[in-house]
Amino acid sequence: MRNGGPDERVVAAIDQGTTSTRCLLFTRSGRMVAVAQREHRQHFPSPGRAEHDASEIWRSVTRVVPAALRRAGLGPENVVALGIANQRETTVIWDRRTGTPLARAITWQDTRTGDIVAGLAADADAARWARVSGLGPATYFAGPRLQWLLDHVPGARDGAERGDVLFGTMESWLIWKLTGGPDGGVHVTDVTNASRTMLMDLRTCEWSDALCAALRVPRAMLPQIVPNARVYGRCVGILDGVPVAGALGDQQAALVGQTCFAPGEAKCTYGTGAFLLKNTGSRIASSEAGLIPTVGYLLGSEPVYALEGSIAMTGSLVQWFRDALGMISSAARIETLAASVPDNGGCYVVPAFSGLYAPHWYPDARGVIVGLTSYIHRGHLARAVLEATAWQTREVLDAMNADSGLPVTRLKVDGGMTANHLLMQCVADVLDLTVERPLGSEAVSLGAAYAAGLAVGYWSDPEVLRRNWHRAAAWEPAMDPALRRREHDNWRRAVQRSTGWARSD
Repeated sequence: MRNGGPDERVVAAIDQGTTSTRCLLFTRSGRMVAVAQREHRQHFPSPGRAEHDASEIWRSVTRVVPAALRRAGLGPENVVALGIANQRETTVIWDRRTGTPLARAITWQDTRTGDIVAGLAADADAARWARVSGLGPATYFAGPRLQWLLDHVPGARDGAERGDVLFGTMESWLIWKLTGGPDGGVHVTDVTNASRTMLMDLRTCEWSDALCAALRVPRAMLPQIVPNARVYGRCVGILDGVPVAGALGDQQAALVGQTCFAPGEAKCTYGTGAFLLKNTGSRIASSEAGLIPTVGYLLGSEPVYALEGSIAMTGSLVQWFRDALGMISSAARIETLAASVPDNGGCYVVPAFSGLYAPHWYPDARGVIVGLTSYIHRGHLARAVLEATAWQTREVLDAMNADSGLPVTRLKVDGGMTANHLLMQCVADVLDLTVERPLGSEAVSLGAAYAAGLAVGYWSDPEVLRRNWHRAAAWEPAMDPALRRREHDNWRRAVQRSTGWARSD
């Protein structure tokens, strides 16, 4: 992208995502100066199973890091620290002695642990999972995947008992490889990723002996839980000598990258799905609506907690509209099509393609389009598709405000869908809040860089980072309150019509 001077100092971030691995370089002002990206294969060996090759992902890291440096005209000597953001809950086990994964990593999308989870939920003390870890039993989390691997991969359990087989989410795997692998690699996991395993005590931020025993996970294979900003070790080979000093799960990294450092501040990342996280400070906010209390970040001596709500289909609904229905030639075209009409014409799309998630949790729901008349054409459908993302955001935010007692007063947004101005205006209208997008769209990677830079003193404290946040766009609510109430009621009626459709037979 540009050639840096010999004395320029930058922080590197590895963004290890579901479909690709990237390396980005950031200056002290938070400006990105270079990026390199490499996709990896998606493995779907049978229905419900989704896997990644952890060795392939490591090879991607060894390529994208030097590529980013070349594009910036910099060398390893210009990098003051390295931070990592990663797809959460994806689970890998490997041999400590050889550095070889014992099986493909099981990704966060995988549902093979349904029977394990059902057994946990049927236990007489099933409530202990949420009471201790903050998480109810679900196939979404890493702990049940780890049990499945130990039960099904030959030699895994015996090796784990001896401490020869190690477990980690993707940041653990990459930190271990970066710091030497079999030759002294550091085996750690950051507190945000650990909080997504069902094995960590959310209050103490330590592994729970009781929960590990319930999932039959040997403590000898578990990484040490560490803060998000600390020098874990130094790189060996690639970026030789550079401190690995920051790690966060991707959605918590976006919370930091958006500088949501005060209780009540919230961000929503819009991609394939959407993830809304709200800072709840030192308080662990319990949820009556199935939202997830989690660690937001640990940058100082005490953890800061967050409440999280996930929306399954946002960008993927636009993709369906494009690919399955053939209504548009590209995802970006939906904004033009939706803007061709003044409203949805009385049509609503509820994208419950695999059930409804928070705050409803209706597994038997399926997607519906309601309100069809002869008046409706594809412009109305396009607008209804965008409005579905806005109303789903409203539902999650309403649940968060009720659960946490900390009303959100503005929403920071990031992710690819924020380029759609009509969608962002819809979000502002239905939330009745100001929606703000920062300059630069790399909140996840920037959060990882911030954590690493804080650890080595490149930035002095989190408040300094606020000065790096600059608003690029803002959308103010412009919907008549009476219309908002009426449309909200229509959306809720549409949601009810999606329920009870799927049957076990």
